[in-house]
Amino acid sequence: MATISLCMIVKNEEEHIARCLDSVAGLVEEIIVVDTGSADRTIEIASDYTSKIFVYPWKDDFSDARNYSFSKATMEYCMWMDADDVLEETEREKFLELKRTLSSDVDFVMMKYNTSFDEAGKPSFSYFRERWIKNASQYRWLGAVHEVIPPSGSIVYSDIAICHRKTVAKDPDRNLNIYRKVLAEGKCLEPRQQYYYGRELYYHKKYEEAVSVLERFLNSEEGWIENKIEACSICASCYLGLGQEQAALNTLLRSLSFDLPRAELCCEIGKYFLEHGKYHMAIYWYKEALSRPKNEYGSGFVLPDCYDYIPLLQLCVCFDKLGDRKKAQEYNEKAGACKPYSKAYLYNKQYFDSFQML
Repeated sequence: MATISLCMIVKNEEEHIARCLDSVAGLVEEIIVVDTGSADRTIEIASDYTSKIFVYPWKDDFSDARNYSFSKATMEYCMWMDADDVLEETEREKFLELKRTLSSDVDFVMMKYNTSFDEAGKPSFSYFRERWIKNASQYRWLGAVHEVIPPSGSIVYSDIAICHRKTVAKDPDRNLNIYRKVLAEGKCLEPRQQYYYGRELYYHKKYEEAVSVLERFLNSEEGWIENKIEACSICASCYLGLGQEQAALNTLLRSLSFDLPRAELCCEIGKYFLEHGKYHMAIYWYKEALSRPKNEYGSGFVLPDCYDYIPLLQLCVCFDKLGDRKKAQEYNEKAGACKPYSKAYLYNKQYFDSFQML
């Protein structure tokens, strides 16, 4: 059976840490908590679960802190979680079964990371992360922010999911400030970090800076394909923020040069044409989104709704705009089959029902 050291870095997490540790209680052999400067009861609460609590002087470098936590691990695999992560009760037996059956030659176990949820609590944004990592010196975190251990060796993909359920907003400027500090120190950002730096600039509505960073990333020969495709989406949003609509469309279409269309990008292209009143073109792209296979075991971000619910709902809008109410209603019912609790679906249903009453 695989043995696991849970390795956490925390700061001021008294609201979350017990929930997190309760969710993995009895599933791991060792819990290591590295505190980076808490001023609340985080350490006191963590001490109810483990004696292996360490104090780490924060250096504005998440990789350095995570590597320190891994250095304290003594089990076969290191597993990371943030304090506001939870392993749901439904996942516990699958977790134990994987421990019992995992081959000893596996280096990485990739698990789903659900980070956003719809009104019914179902995941609306997810991706795979390295979750169990063989406790070996060659596997170390990289990147001051949005840190990663590039998977290599023998890799297993599991459908076990960790849910990120934060209840308190963190410092929105933290990541951007860290990137600014790294650059001020004369350091260069490797391609993946360039992508995330551009994303942080976009979040802060620094659109011109973001476009400059993301265009450099897109023009480079290095970088993950999935990051390139996602960078097209973010860069297009920046162009829209700058009022450069044609540049936004061109950038969305540029994503097709990196790989086959992703449903997420098809929906964005469809939205562009819908908003510009080009309904037939919008219909083409939303139907293309419906035809795309969902690669649930890839390295990119996945918006599950883009593969059914969103294009179906938008096709309803398009056909209604074209005056084909029957087909519009059919697509709304298909969207409702995906999410019968959806406010948009229920609103549309009431809209179509009102015509039948006339």
